[in-house]
Amino acid sequence: MIETIKSLAKKYAPEFISVRRHLHAYPELSYHEFKTSKFVQDKLKEFSIPFEVKATTGVVGLIKGRNPDKRIIALRADMDALPIKEANEVSYKSTNDGVMHACGHDVHTTCLLGAAKILNELKDEWEGTIKLIFQPGEEKNPGGASLMIKEGVLENPKPQAIFGLHVHPQLETGKFSFRGGLSMASADELYFTIKGKGGHAAAPHLTDDTVLIASHLVVALQEVISRNRNPLTPSVLSITSIQGGHTTNVIPGEVKLMGTFRSLDEKWRWKAHELIKRVATGLVRSMGGDVDVHIDVGYPTVYNDENLYIVARKMAEEFAGKENVEETEVRMGSEDFGYYSQVIPGCFFRLGTGNKSKGIISGVHTPTFNIDESAIEIGMGIMALLGSSVQFLVE
Repeated sequence: MIETIKSLAKKYAPEFISVRRHLHAYPELSYHEFKTSKFVQDKLKEFSIPFEVKATTGVVGLIKGRNPDKRIIALRADMDALPIKEANEVSYKSTNDGVMHACGHDVHTTCLLGAAKILNELKDEWEGTIKLIFQPGEEKNPGGASLMIKEGVLENPKPQAIFGLHVHPQLETGKFSFRGGLSMASADELYFTIKGKGGHAAAPHLTDDTVLIASHLVVALQEVISRNRNPLTPSVLSITSIQGGHTTNVIPGEVKLMGTFRSLDEKWRWKAHELIKRVATGLVRSMGGDVDVHIDVGYPTVYNDENLYIVARKMAEEFAGKENVEETEVRMGSEDFGYYSQVIPGCFFRLGTGNKSKGIISGVHTPTFNIDESAIEIGMGIMALLGSSVQFLVE
């Protein structure tokens, strides 16, 4: 099966490089992937794969092989882009000014479409059912995965395992990286509005200096991590924005802070939320102000099922060679794939897309992000292989 899939991936690679370029040229923001969704639906129609629409722009296809009830495997891709102005000068540069596929979701969607074509062509040669999940909104709370799950994407039929891949520009094309267990952090958004009596900057004693209070709060919040967290548990709290005031001689009556909190321990995560609220409220009030604290709960940790990890890594080694499969480091970045892995066994892995010799080295979420397009062939091939050949995982 490996050689057959490799052959078909090679054969169809030019077609799907064109697909990726089209998607890259027409990016859409989270929950507005209307044209992207239509494009995916049209492709599935072209491949004669039945599908349904969920969560407005999500698409769920179904491919039945021999003995379709024997196993159900889900393969997932995300479709949304980022609010970034592209700086690449390429023929397929974004035509939607200020919006860019800077996180490789165009690649993920393309690889799953390519895998779908291969799997459908070979459906008489593998057993079970493949559920194709094209989801919206990975880049923005509450996460398209959570919406798809609420609308039943993991039911009727219920998958016994789910796989997802993500571009990795720091990994050379031709390579994969995997990790078992906890692999990515949870992510919550922090919002603080500090209020107090404003006034003349020359008379701070007549005000509740909100800028000074905000400054103390930024420092104090770090103690939530440094003095309360188990030192062996990775966690990050970063304040990324301070907004307040508009001139040199006025102390404002309101200052806003924004930031992010991330953790690899779900129990500590919820305890930290309470500490953040307590520290903020206590400090601000002790300095004469008041504060509104809002924690926008985001994605959970990504946990890769250990059995799926072992088998998927072994299959990747057979596909690409043992020397081309590495261990993924733990990341404090987040992914809404974590919602799926809370419900069913999941495995989220990395696809190498970098090429130092070609100067393709920019990281994700940057205006110069791009990929070595030969990764398309590899990505669609591995997804097709995982979909068609992991039946022993669920027996």
